[in-house]
Amino acid sequence: MKNQEIMEIDLKYNWHPCTQMKDHEFLPIIPIKKAKGIYLEDFEGNRYIDAISSWWVNLFGHSNEYINSKIKEQLETLEHVIFAGFTHSQAIKLSERLCKLTGLDKVFYADNGSSAVEIAIKMSFHYWKNKGKIRPLFFSLENSYHGETIGALSVGDVGLYKDTYKEILIKNITIPIPKDKSEEETKKALKKARIVFEKHHKDVSALIIEPLVQCAGYMKMHSPKFVKGLRELCNEFDIHLIADEIAVGFGRSGSMFACEQAGIKPDFMLLSKGLTGGYMPLSVVLTTNEIYSAFYCDYTELKAFLHSHSYTANPLGCAAANATLDIFDNENVIEKNKEKSKYIWDNIQIFKKLPNVKEIRQTGMITAIEMIDYPWQKRMGLKVYEYGLKNGVLLRPLGNVIYFMPPYIIEKKEIDKMIKTAYEGIKALND
Repeated sequence: MKNQEIMEIDLKYNWHPCTQMKDHEFLPIIPIKKAKGIYLEDFEGNRYIDAISSWWVNLFGHSNEYINSKIKEQLETLEHVIFAGFTHSQAIKLSERLCKLTGLDKVFYADNGSSAVEIAIKMSFHYWKNKGKIRPLFFSLENSYHGETIGALSVGDVGLYKDTYKEILIKNITIPIPKDKSEEETKKALKKARIVFEKHHKDVSALIIEPLVQCAGYMKMHSPKFVKGLRELCNEFDIHLIADEIAVGFGRSGSMFACEQAGIKPDFMLLSKGLTGGYMPLSVVLTTNEIYSAFYCDYTELKAFLHSHSYTANPLGCAAANATLDIFDNENVIEKNKEKSKYIWDNIQIFKKLPNVKEIRQTGMITAIEMIDYPWQKRMGLKVYEYGLKNGVLLRPLGNVIYFMPPYIIEKKEIDKMIKTAYEGIKALND
């Protein structure tokens, strides 16, 4: 079958995420037949560098032979089992490894990042209720994004996703963010945060943050000192800190977890996306024994946490996650990433010469090129996206922000093509 034929069938039946479907009257959907390494390949043999890791999930390349083998191995023995009253070796192994990596004590499983956010905010509120306190509010950061289910939307601040549903969202208070990573801006933001904490802390269960990088928030970046300062405020005012490491975890930020760079431990850590190397839907909420103990009691006290998912701790997903952690254990991933991120940074300095580029920024293996403030109606980012596809690179912008978040196995020649294509696509907007 040809791309066009497959696309027509697709559009007859499918409603795609984060998409105005009418766009596909002029913007073709790319049907992917197979993928290997950093390349996606369509039904006509065209290949595309996956410069965004298929929405930030893929760490070690598509169709990774080691992860493939471990999923196949698990498939031969157990594909799924209820996780209430039952358990299995893959989940036990994975939970032990994650607790040792993060310094947290307990793991609660879910299916995706938004679900993990829902669990954490429910668990935090429920903890305080079990302690005899009603704290119906949450703090989150300006410009933040934590997913698109109702609770996750409520603690986000990107109007594009949130504004339509404002009448049905839970209560949330936003805290200002620094304008940049500088110490001066960090101090200003923390002073403003203190004022908000002082006013509202008695009614707030938790603060949720994406440490270091607000990914869907147009890749805005802040310093480890800001994260550390927020942890200190949470300690002072007795509020939980939820670290949403769904996108920034597993080496994306330059360390295994972004919280490490701030030298802090959250009360909840949320992980998904790279958790399974980009293979399977799986997420976890890690928390402390202190929080766990507030739910541990005789059944008749009715304090149990009853949230559940049918595919909780799916063995295939856990097998993929354990295989992913094996690769981190056996290969010098973080150090290799540091070399690649430096290479990317050195080579994107050329973007500063473009009159329509406002700023370049980077944290670990996340790099952003922010164009000038084009009116959103002009959809300049979409034009760069189209240019990328025509030249064999998948670049899916966030408004006027073009970013790179490639699989870690990307090589220098592929980095060169990725950067060159983005540069030429942005430059062409001036022509």
